[in-house]
Amino acid sequence: MKNLVILSGSGVSAESGIPTFRGMGGIWEKYDVTQLASPDGWMKDQELVLKFYNERRKKLLECHPNGAHKIFADLERDFDVQIITQNVDDLHERAGSTQILHLHGELRKSRSTGPGEEVYDIVGWELKKGDFCPKGYLLRPHIVWFGESVDEMPKAAKIVKSADIFVIVGTSMQVHPAAGLVNYLRGGIPVYVIDPEAVYRKSGVTHIAKGAVEGTIELQNILLNRGS
Repeated sequence: MKNLVILSGSGVSAESGIPTFRGMGGIWEKYDVTQLASPDGWMKDQELVLKFYNERRKKLLECHPNGAHKIFADLERDFDVQIITQNVDDLHERAGSTQILHLHGELRKSRSTGPGEEVYDIVGWELKKGDFCPKGYLLRPHIVWFGESVDEMPKAAKIVKSADIFVIVGTSMQVHPAAGLVNYLRGGIPVYVIDPEAVYRKSGVTHIAKGAVEGTIELQNILLNRGS
């Protein structure tokens, strides 16, 4: 069974109605992103940061996996599918995918600020100011903020090196270090990019110039009916 590795970004979740981080709109437009998603922002105004992520979490619970998420789960019947996602939502999981690596954290989880940095599920949509872990340390959103290291990168690089087929979908390939994962691909393997724009230009790359859902339908047909 071939290893199918997928790098997914916000364009996949957007088709489920989840706004991108920079497109939250409303009241959040008056804040700099570092106020909402950085260690400094957290130290200065925990209540503001928690409110921002609580609203994102509440919105996520109203959304559902779309066709792209479901196709990636269905492809597990024919491939060893591993998803590396820049998204913090759980729509890949809810669609039925079983091997997902979240580079930038998970919205429905909290993390201890203690030395162990243990991770906990959030029941419902609200993480309140002053919530503590069982060991007595303050809880924060389990999100990789600006200025923090992306600790899952070594694991992601290892997954990319194992790919027999590589798919890029819903990402502008402008977010680093995630965009650099393509440097770990073995030469000669099929690479597919699903995006209205040619976000990754390289000889031999198959560009499917469609949105995530339409493009993933086409990808499935290529992989299953015409070979990789």
